[in-house]
Amino acid sequence: MTPPWRDRDRSESAGYADRRQAGTVLAERLVDLKGRRDVLVLALPRGGVEVAYEVARALDAPLDVLVVRKIGAPGREELALGALATGDVLVLDERLARQFGVGGQELTALKERARVELERRERLYRGDRPPLDVAGKVVVLVDDGLATGSTMRAAVAALRTRRPLRVVVAAPVGPPPVCQIIREEADEVVCLLEPPAMYAVGSWYGDFGQTSDDEVRRLLNAARAEHEAAAPVAGRDAVSAADDGGGSAADERRSGGRPEAASGAGAPDDRGDEDGR
Repeated sequence: MTPPWRDRDRSESAGYADRRQAGTVLAERLVDLKGRRDVLVLALPRGGVEVAYEVARALDAPLDVLVVRKIGAPGREELALGALATGDVLVLDERLARQFGVGGQELTALKERARVELERRERLYRGDRPPLDVAGKVVVLVDDGLATGSTMRAAVAALRTRRPLRVVVAAPVGPPPVCQIIREEADEVVCLLEPPAMYAVGSWYGDFGQTSDDEVRRLLNAARAEHEAAAPVAGRDAVSAADDGGGSAADERRSGGRPEAASGAGAPDDRGDEDGR
């Protein structure tokens, strides 16, 4: 099957060359969040990390992972019966579970297997570092696509227990019924492509090769280093701005609570910054 992005009869927006390009396009739809100090980006590994890395870079936001482990149907592991997220949050497609006759002890065993792998990946990706504190923050949850929605729904449910201010789900592609279900559970859903006939997430990418654990660690480390390097620059800019036009507390007292303008300067700019939008 020819990937849709290669089909010349379709628009150029019909697919993506790879996950990194998808992340760049996705970030353009999230530009209103750029530069806000209360924004975090959480990726669903492994493929979602490549997309989220580009989103976090574009938004100047910290990047972390929210590990979710798919529970596959017996004999058809690619088909998600449900998903288990950090915090022992389970989302189960009960219709599919009944269809495959999964319940009771078998479901308990599948869940335990998923938990072991989930904990392994948590240690592998984050090491000894604690997860980012999401309480009171705007969290952008990113994956490389939505299929059944079980993984993303488990991620949203797990995230809610940590009391974020707002949950924004962002994905390059997903079927309309799944996107609608997630819209009922997240505060906002940004899904760039919602094809009515979607057979697999990978068919909407030119390169949909598996993302390795090493690549996940590399991108997380790179994102953290970039964000930490940018923080002192932002701090110096803020100090410089205060020195140039903010005035001191004594200046404000002398001018009746208003900063005194420098000689020859115009009225102070009271538009504020983008954080106050």
